[in-house]
Amino acid sequence: MYQFSGKLKTIALALMVVGALGVISGFLTTPSSVAEVKEQLHNAHQAHGAHGAPAHHEEQVAGHGSEASHEAHTGQEENSHHDEVSEEDAHAAHVFHQLKNRPWAAFYAALFFFFLVTVGVLTFNAIQRVAQAGWSIVLFRVMEGISGNLLPVTLILLVFLLLGSAHVHHLFVWMADGTVDPTSPNYDAIIDGKSWWLNVPGWSIRAIVYITGWNLYRHWSRKRSLAQDNAKDLVNYKKNFKMSVLFLLFFLFTESMMSWDWIMSLDPHWFSTLFGWYIFATMLVSSVTAIAIVTIYLQSKGHLPFVNNSHIHDLAKFMFGFSVFWTYLWFSQFMLIWYADMPEETTYFVQRFEEYKLPFLLLVVMNFIFPILLLINSDYKRIPHFVIGGGIVILLGHYMDVFIMIMPGTVGDQWFFGIPEIGALLFFLGMFIYTVFTSLSKAPLLAKGNPFLHESETFQY
Repeated sequence: MYQFSGKLKTIALALMVVGALGVISGFLTTPSSVAEVKEQLHNAHQAHGAHGAPAHHEEQVAGHGSEASHEAHTGQEENSHHDEVSEEDAHAAHVFHQLKNRPWAAFYAALFFFFLVTVGVLTFNAIQRVAQAGWSIVLFRVMEGISGNLLPVTLILLVFLLLGSAHVHHLFVWMADGTVDPTSPNYDAIIDGKSWWLNVPGWSIRAIVYITGWNLYRHWSRKRSLAQDNAKDLVNYKKNFKMSVLFLLFFLFTESMMSWDWIMSLDPHWFSTLFGWYIFATMLVSSVTAIAIVTIYLQSKGHLPFVNNSHIHDLAKFMFGFSVFWTYLWFSQFMLIWYADMPEETTYFVQRFEEYKLPFLLLVVMNFIFPILLLINSDYKRIPHFVIGGGIVILLGHYMDVFIMIMPGTVGDQWFFGIPEIGALLFFLGMFIYTVFTSLSKAPLLAKGNPFLHESETFQY
């Protein structure tokens, strides 16, 4: 039996505490009023040398010296000044809204990323069971341990989503008052056209259904897996197989709908018909990478003697393959919208390229070029340090991917990778370590009773 060491437990708790403090500081340091934002913007303009009045005053055509022309000129200046003040106030109010969103969006980016890793491992485990794969049996308990993070992370996610539906935070703009009311100044015809799907009751109910279904499968599958350890027949194995088939059918639909509800609706004027696949690719490569890192860590501590270099090699192959799959979908989503020249969809990429250029371009390097160069060599796939190093870059790259999915639609150009973002990452990393290794310590690290266990133990590639 694996024992969750006191040192690792302390590290996990420390990460959670430090991360929580970072998250709290993010909320405490947001501006408290539009006036404060106006002052900050004014200071920023001064710091960048933005002095002088706007150059929008028109020249007099005739009668500049007459009393009538003087009155007209005065009226134009007053109207221009009034418009300038109104635009300044509107801009400050918009920036204030974005800055208030930032700590929520930072928290959501880290939360959603660790949710993807966890539910991805659960799904990968189900795929292995349904495919009756022989090589991966010795990794089942590692996968089950990582999926032990599912209940806490999805409960936090559900609370976060319901807080949005209660207007505690305002990340989902389609939930704003008046967006589907034709008599309201906030009316949005595009959102109104999608209101049959994007409505708070339906959206909330779907979230509960998704999360309940995933957690029920995890509970039942884990229960049958443990029961199979001491069973004299294959009843539990067969039940787990059937449940995994049903789960994958359920997940096939709910994963796509989840991606529309929780990510794509942050930009409700935009849509992509392959977005569910894109999220799925991010989920798969991140989850397999997490399995590889946890496996290598356990091996370094003297556990998992039945896991050999061929198992690590196969995990690294999946890391490599799913990285290519993600890149294919990333490029396809961009290419299809670009060559079709659809303005309502092109703006999604224009905003990200103009306001998030550095992280947007880094995605290709971290999630495609680096994994290709590192893991294309078969020998490197068997070297733990290479797999760990490549895995960390891949995970950071896909967190950045989630970051760029969430931030533009919620904070616009008011983004920065600072204390709120780092704090949220540390908090969920600490929670991930604590829940995963607690789950690993509650059962033997070898799942027995599987008819393909011997094949897995003697697996060589």
